[in-house]
Amino acid sequence: MIGYQTPPTLDDIRAMAETALAGIPETLAVHLRGLAIKVDEFPDADTVREMELESPFDLLGLYRGVSLDRRGVLDVHQDVDLISLYRRPILDYWCETGEPLPDVVRHVLIHEIGHHFGFSDEDMDDLERDLPPSGE
Repeated sequence: MIGYQTPPTLDDIRAMAETALAGIPETLAVHLRGLAIKVDEFPDADTVREMELESPFDLLGLYRGVSLDRRGVLDVHQDVDLISLYRRPILDYWCETGEPLPDVVRHVLIHEIGHHFGFSDEDMDDLERDLPPSGE
């Protein structure tokens, strides 16, 4: 928790996500235009119920939308693709693991972006490994 006198805010987490997003290679970033990212304290009650979570702390992030691998050329896409990051679960995970917070935020964001692309977990690991370090 080096560098923080108070818990990071929603805006702090959002800034870390934006920094991580800026590190995405342009070949992938062009497919992220129109993808919204928001940061909330917790998933809402509907999401907790829908995902059958035991606790709202069980979910660090969530992608909602139609992944690029499932879209047809003629599909009319009407909803906004959205990645939600959940501040309190992320902070709990950060405290439990001791990993640098920007790395945790980056990992969650990359994982959710992977869902946007329809990537497998292995593909997401490869993507994250190929990106430059996030730093602190």
